[in-house]
Amino acid sequence: MSDRTEWRRIGIIVPSSNTTVEADFMLGLPDGVMVHTARMYLAETTAEAERRMIYDHVPVAVTDLATLRPHVVAFACTSGGAVLGVEGETRLIDSIARETAAPVVSTNDAVGTAIERLGRKRVAVLTPYVDELNQAIRAGLERRGLTVVHLAGLGMTENFAISSVTPDEIVAFAERELANRVYDLLFVSCTNFRAVEARPLLMRRFGVPVVTSNQATIEAALDAVGATAKWSVPVAA
Repeated sequence: MSDRTEWRRIGIIVPSSNTTVEADFMLGLPDGVMVHTARMYLAETTAEAERRMIYDHVPVAVTDLATLRPHVVAFACTSGGAVLGVEGETRLIDSIARETAAPVVSTNDAVGTAIERLGRKRVAVLTPYVDELNQAIRAGLERRGLTVVHLAGLGMTENFAISSVTPDEIVAFAERELANRVYDLLFVSCTNFRAVEARPLLMRRFGVPVVTSNQATIEAALDAVGATAKWSVPVAA
């Protein structure tokens, strides 16, 4: 039996109503790595609610997480970082790193890095969000020099409900939105969306690389502790 004192500790900062991040980490977590979560209050996925989450609740989550001395911290909220803009999110990440004395992975940076590694520029984007959040996601991608050829959201504002959208429903949403579109990568946004499970089906259906918020975050966090994801996502027939 391995010595738990030698395990790598990944600290995760996640919206309180998110029920997907931890489950997705378990699908990719290799031996010798453990995740520990601190939550920041969020009930609604609107720009106003997410700003309150960051300004009012992130400091408490960071203080709590710092006590377990994580080897890396993941700020796992795509839209929360996006509404701050690049400079605002950079300040947030720098602050978390100072408080926790650990490197910090943000979902937005992880997604950007994953897309850049694939060398694709024309991106289609699917989200569960309302338009105000979609536009923040678009702006972040375009600042990286990417062309967003199509972006569509489900218009959901109850964060807990986002996790109730099944992987098959995500694929059906993609089929409705992406018919006759020309793009060379699909990004499925939101850490509470079950897109990690839908990803194998999406890649098989559309024949392009698919990046999801949680897949990118998990792989970046594991890379920071010298580990590699061991995905165990079931692929439907």
